[in-house]
Amino acid sequence: MSDTQTDLRRTPLHALHLELGAKMMPFAGYDMPVQYPLGVMGEHLHCRAKAGLFDVSHMGQVILRGPGAALALERLVPVALAELPEGRQRYAMFTNDAGGILDDLMVANRGDHLLAVVNAACKAADLAHLRANLPELDVAEVTDRALLALQGPRAEAVLAALLPDIAKMRFMDVANHDWNGVPLWVSRSGYTGEDGFEISVPEAQAEEFARVLLAHADVAPIGLGARDSLRLEAGLCLYGNDIDTTTTPVEAALSWAIQKARRNGGARAGGFAGADVILPQLAQGAARQRVGLRPQGRAPMRAGTPLFATQDSAAQIGTITSGGFGPSVERPVAMGYVPAEYAGAETELWAELRGKRLPVRVAALPFRPSTYCK
Repeated sequence: MSDTQTDLRRTPLHALHLELGAKMMPFAGYDMPVQYPLGVMGEHLHCRAKAGLFDVSHMGQVILRGPGAALALERLVPVALAELPEGRQRYAMFTNDAGGILDDLMVANRGDHLLAVVNAACKAADLAHLRANLPELDVAEVTDRALLALQGPRAEAVLAALLPDIAKMRFMDVANHDWNGVPLWVSRSGYTGEDGFEISVPEAQAEEFARVLLAHADVAPIGLGARDSLRLEAGLCLYGNDIDTTTTPVEAALSWAIQKARRNGGARAGGFAGADVILPQLAQGAARQRVGLRPQGRAPMRAGTPLFATQDSAAQIGTITSGGFGPSVERPVAMGYVPAEYAGAETELWAELRGKRLPVRVAALPFRPSTYCK
């Protein structure tokens, strides 16, 4: 085994992944399952039809405590958190002074503290960012809990058999639940476009809980491969591909996540990193835009594929940031950035694939309607 492999971290479910026949790969410093014997296509379609179980324990769970924690965190995100009710969560993004996105995250109000879930590749930097900029708060990474996601149309029925009260939860709710004396932190959202739940479970009971879920006939384990195709069909961003420090929330078509209170004229307008860039873009629009893209042939178009205005124009106008085959929609799908004047639905563009220009049309997102429980 190479030094690179031995240096990889493992989630509490690592042995279970191997037992289930997972193909493993390095991801964000962890040895993670990319697919199981069912295969990426089979896993994708199973999640859309029934329920899929994802190990997302590599992601960071961070607790923020202290008086005025929500208002303090608003200095780092363009999202309104002061009004976030207890038992609810909200999508947010850390921004820098240039308006770029340092990471995207979920923030939950759990009563006496906030719980932030951040991306695995960014969690060390995020922790440092929080501690450096919010010294008045106690910022602590949760290191003794695993994180599972159960997604799909059968997710509620499967989980309700163990936790009957979860049926009362709605999209973006968070709540504490008890499973045989084990304290679970549950949220109802997801990264697939399907109804589903995220369950934070103590590390010591993580494998047992996962086995109970997998014992249900409707549940199959899902790896990173299908997770990526599911989120792409749902039009959801992957940090490092579709959003990063060079993209603003407005360019990334994430303006919906910035509430009126933080915009010009709002009760707490501005006051976050990059406000001088983001607020004018909210009012006037950005020069470029993340859009959905439908390749007109059968060839998938991957991240990095250049986009052109015409079949023979010399100047590249944009780039595909995520792309692949969408098993549920039975066609290639992609996302990328183009100048605002080319962002209208059905605009025809040209992608250069292996030296050939192929047609692609701008499409509305998501490619497949979501089924969140609202």
